[in-house]
Amino acid sequence: MDEAETNRRHAEKMKRRKALQERALASKILEKGLLMVHTGKGKGKSTAAFGLMMRAVGHGMRVGMVQFVKGAWSTGETVALERFEDLVDFYTMGEGFTWDTQDRARDIAAAQAAWAKAKAMMDDPRYRLIVLDELNIALRMDYLPLEEVLAAFAARRPDLHVCVTGRNAKPELIAAADLVTEMTLVKHPFEAGVKAQAGIEF
Repeated sequence: MDEAETNRRHAEKMKRRKALQERALASKILEKGLLMVHTGKGKGKSTAAFGLMMRAVGHGMRVGMVQFVKGAWSTGETVALERFEDLVDFYTMGEGFTWDTQDRARDIAAAQAAWAKAKAMMDDPRYRLIVLDELNIALRMDYLPLEEVLAAFAARRPDLHVCVTGRNAKPELIAAADLVTEMTLVKHPFEAGVKAQAGIEF
């Protein structure tokens, strides 16, 4: 087959694909606030949520994040988001990972305070996107009642997007979500003795 014939067939194939895509897009007319879940053992759950926040900010939307587990240590994301203080509210309300605190009652109190802040933000009409970072961990550890969290998500206003991150998302949350992405661990430098590095892990 000569190059001209290859190009002709390619053009026809792309024309058919474009027509299919346009028909599919024309059938999607609904707009709604999405409940999104980033879960799985792979790296990138929170990173993807930060990217989502930046995308929303790029469209002039007000966004907020509540971190349920991670302690108040400086990360590249928090420093970058401080530059958009007119559109971004950021609350780090965890006291570190559970193996750091070693105090279940303290962890529960921190999770409950973070959830109270999250509910207040969901009730605030200024926000278009709220990220609840590592909420899945708080739910897995039974620091918060799952039924209450699901009820609050179901009752949120129609235009509010919520993104929940963390490993081991509860099956009930996955069922309630509109979009679920599972990060799969294939290979990680930590396994080869490489420590967490600025600009990559934090």
